[in-house]
Amino acid sequence: MTDEQLKFHAKSDPLLERSLLEVDIPPCPEILVRIIAETRKDEPDFNKLTDLISADVALAAGLLKATNSPFFIRPQRARSVHDALSILGLRVASHTIAGIVLRKAFPDSPSMIRFWDASARTARLCAWLAMKLDIPGLNPDDAFTYGLFHDCGIPVLIARFPNYKDVLGKANQDTETEFTMREESLVQTNHAVVGCALAQRWWLPEDMYVAILHHHQLKAIADGSDLPRSSRLFIATTQFAEHIVQEQLGLDLTQEWPKLGPACLRMLKIDEDDLAFLYEEAKQVLSTPD
Repeated sequence: MTDEQLKFHAKSDPLLERSLLEVDIPPCPEILVRIIAETRKDEPDFNKLTDLISADVALAAGLLKATNSPFFIRPQRARSVHDALSILGLRVASHTIAGIVLRKAFPDSPSMIRFWDASARTARLCAWLAMKLDIPGLNPDDAFTYGLFHDCGIPVLIARFPNYKDVLGKANQDTETEFTMREESLVQTNHAVVGCALAQRWWLPEDMYVAILHHHQLKAIADGSDLPRSSRLFIATTQFAEHIVQEQLGLDLTQEWPKLGPACLRMLKIDEDDLAFLYEEAKQVLSTPD
């Protein structure tokens, strides 16, 4: 998405407009722009795409790793970038590449490594849940992409505000105030609106960036929500995945699940009898290496 298109969307959202002015949202990397431009042609050139991706060794390796992940049921294993493009299809491949490029856009630090590891675990569990629950309209590849991107505004704000880690801590432990409202009270923006802007700029589908914008809002997944069904499924699946990760790995529990959990379970049609079974099976998913 061009900056002009992004600014057009921001006109109806004052917080998004202010974020675009005050927060340095990374532009879509040139390699991703070129790949997406080629995939959107009437007759994409697979050989050209293969050359573009193969020129970046880390990108090519990441695409092959994602294609051959044991958490997806593929008809065959990819032995080359060309194989990966054929197996995944161009839409899924472009989203997968965006996820690989996302991590490279931010400098590594111990806290960022932990953040990306947590994002990868959540994304992996999102894909597993999508397969396990077999909900119409919830594609495992899309669930993985959304899980990886849903908190992408956090590293942007960490780079922008020196005290943002403290802001996250306060928002995570707030039992009453909506997470993003707590952020706004402290830094006048929030990671959901910044993540939405990044996802739009990086050409993610509308139902994904809409879900990113609303993923801490109970009304977004409550009965009567006017969000697209796919957006609501992304939000519910990712909130559930994050809850499982925290529970299974003994991490500090945030207050998001008490606030959003019941609505997520209704959206996913999960009852109490299903929970123990899902928790137990998720242990194996989280303990299996990529």
